[in-house]
Parts: sequence; structure tokens; C-alpha cells
Amino acid sequence: MSNAKHRLTPRKLLLSKWTAAVPQNREKHFLVTELFCDEEGTVLEIELQAVLSKRVQRLDWRVLQNAEAWKMGWR
Repeated sequence: MSNAKHRLTPRKLLLSKWTAAVPQNREKHFLVTELFCDEEGTVLEIELQAVLSKRVQRLDWRVLQNAEAWKMGWR
């Protein structure tokens, strides 16, 4: 199994669009709606919102680097 990674710049993730490679609950398209940073301004986590249901989840931003789980843009 390939361990492909997206090259991401954490500070540029805000309002970026993502497609789940394996959609759950018909939630396929997502938008990064918030960045959570430490005192130095380093991005630690993101808020990811499902476009269909408006459900939000807070995740480590690095999960988006997994190309087997997430595709950049809406597809």
C-alpha cells in the first residue's frame, strides 16, 4: 500500500476544500473552517466542516496529508 502524502502548508489550509476518499454518512466534501494554533502561531489542529450536513470535527491538520483518506479539492 502506498504511503502518499500531500505537501501542505498549514497556514494556507483555511477555507481549503477536501474530498473524503471513503465518504461516511454521505459526507464527501469538506471545508476547513478554522485553524487552531499554539502561542507561537504554529497550526496544530483544524476544524473540518462537512458541506452536506454542516457537521464539524476538530482534527490534527496532518491527517489531510494522507492521500489515501483525503483528496485536495472537491471531486
